[in-house]
Amino acid sequence: MYVPPAFRVEDLGALHETMRAVRLANLVTATPDGLIATPLPLFLSPEEGPFGTLYGHLARANPQWTLAAAGEALALFTGPDAYVTPSWYPSKQEHGKVVPTWNYVAVHAYGPAEFFDDADRLRDVVGRLTDLHERSRSEPWAVADAPDSFVAAQLRGIIGLRLPITRLEGKRKTSQNRTPADQAGVAAGLSASDRAADRALAALMGAQRDGA
Repeated sequence: MYVPPAFRVEDLGALHETMRAVRLANLVTATPDGLIATPLPLFLSPEEGPFGTLYGHLARANPQWTLAAAGEALALFTGPDAYVTPSWYPSKQEHGKVVPTWNYVAVHAYGPAEFFDDADRLRDVVGRLTDLHERSRSEPWAVADAPDSFVAAQLRGIIGLRLPITRLEGKRKTSQNRTPADQAGVAAGLSASDRAADRALAALMGAQRDGA
């Protein structure tokens, strides 16, 4: 990923925060049959390894796990993104030398993809993913709520993924290369948008400005 210095994110905590906020990542591997990508919900185990370890699962019928990966696998985490119109820049009125752009947040996690079908490990991964996404509900569903025989049959249809992260790239493009006035104009424009992702970026810009 091309990351100019102004947009680079190197703080491990900030990278992990972005990864946790993304509910659906994309797993990409290069195989003898070409590139393969699968959208996957993943969870991060931050204490495993210097950059953490990712876990998830994919369908047993998915050929991605059966094809030997050439080199590293790549997990793509894409945060909020938004179109930025030059009309939001006060500098447009001053000199007119402005163009449209796109603001966004992204983290790329690299590492070897390890696939497994051990039933106990699979149940643990499924349980942890379920708890992660159910915990905000007033009456969260748990894997234990389903009959054991049914769960066992479902586990036979999936393959587990473990991806120990060997390197991380983070990019947060939120108009840092513009003047404070232009940044304020972009934040105001995004805040007034009907799109949730636009408003999320506006909030992120506000947190950066406040030093949060």
